[in-house]
Amino acid sequence: MAEHNVTVENTLQVLLSEKKYTTIRDILITMNPADIAAVFTGVAKEQQPLLFRLLPKELAAESFVEMESEDQETLIRGISDSELKQVMDELYVDDAVDIVEEMPANVVQRILAQSDPQMRKEINEILQYPENSAGSVMTTEYVSLNPNMTVGDAILRIRRTGVDKETIYTCYVLKNRLLVGTVSVKALLLAQSDMQTIESVMDTGGNLITVTTHTDQEEVARMMRKYNLLAIPVVDGDNRMVGIVTFDDAMDVMEDETTEDMEIMAGMTPSDKTYLRSSPWDLFRHRIPWLALLMVSATFTGLIITSFEEALAAQVALTAFIPMLMDTGGNSGSQSSVTVIRALSLNELEFRDLPKVIWKEIRTAVLCGIALAVLCFGKIMLVDRLMLGNGEVTVMVAAVVCLTMAVTILCAKIVGCSLPMIAKKLGFDPAVMASPFITTIVDALSLLVYFGIAKALLSL
Repeated sequence: MAEHNVTVENTLQVLLSEKKYTTIRDILITMNPADIAAVFTGVAKEQQPLLFRLLPKELAAESFVEMESEDQETLIRGISDSELKQVMDELYVDDAVDIVEEMPANVVQRILAQSDPQMRKEINEILQYPENSAGSVMTTEYVSLNPNMTVGDAILRIRRTGVDKETIYTCYVLKNRLLVGTVSVKALLLAQSDMQTIESVMDTGGNLITVTTHTDQEEVARMMRKYNLLAIPVVDGDNRMVGIVTFDDAMDVMEDETTEDMEIMAGMTPSDKTYLRSSPWDLFRHRIPWLALLMVSATFTGLIITSFEEALAAQVALTAFIPMLMDTGGNSGSQSSVTVIRALSLNELEFRDLPKVIWKEIRTAVLCGIALAVLCFGKIMLVDRLMLGNGEVTVMVAAVVCLTMAVTILCAKIVGCSLPMIAKKLGFDPAVMASPFITTIVDALSLLVYFGIAKALLSL
């Protein structure tokens, strides 16, 4: 697909230089809005407004929604007020809110000025909800029905108003603005008679899944995945329906949250920009805080090594195995932390499960520790002692290294599974307790264990 887009971009560049605008239009109208948006990313900024004007009104609005915020801003600055009004008239409210949130103040003022009063009112209402809440990602454009309506009247209402709604597959039955049930278009079409009332065919009770305006958007996405919903109704504190969160918005939320977790787990502060649109300065700003913190925290490792200099001087062979032990411990801790963080993000674990998790990781650590200790002993005796001829690597040195490895793996897995769960309990993002942070802690622990066992067994 990426190669196809490059080919289209090259073709459009040639056609633009030759001013063959009719041909360009014929190509664009055959493309998906998402692909058109991708093409705009590769087109020079000064050519984007011209290319945008070639699109039919509806396709232009659909493509505009799919574009990166930088391209949207370029177009808004490059098109006239009347053209901007045409785009805003075609947008759904939630898409308009997403655009407004990404734009600078002067661009936002122009967008709101070209929006009709009703949309402007709805945009301002949604912007008042807390960031990352259901209210901030919902749309107010949904099909509402009355429980006393007949099926025939409901179908007629959908035909008349559905074109302006984000989705019509599920309709919401309201009584004095209170949500009393839902009904699918399938149920309406398969009803035995057009004279049946909506109340007789709607779903109520246990089938009525809702969220409040202040529900976290990640929780909303999880509920939609759990209950296989195309849209989920959003109600206020009085149970009055105020909007819906649709499946496409939930997908965007899941993508954003997953990207954020991956960046945090890699030791970076989250960024709103894509990689190619991030400058070296942007990448520096997001990476340097964690690098500096981890560098400072790693000084504890140096202090531990310094405090055992005499022991290392007495048994130099121990030094060669420090990197292996630290890496093995860090990797073991990372395995546990990533597994637990993922389980927490999927709501598979709660803090009350901590004893079960620790017990499971202990048993896993024992198996891993024994297996790796046996392999390590064979490697030390065969490679280090026999093949490399290092006479200082005695059986007791090998025993110290292998015992340390087993204990380090045990400590690493307990730390790796515990810290993310404790972090979530304290209200922090569990992803913070991922690979870089866990590795630093385990490095220090592995050295303390190593030198403690060495002192005990080798009488250093």
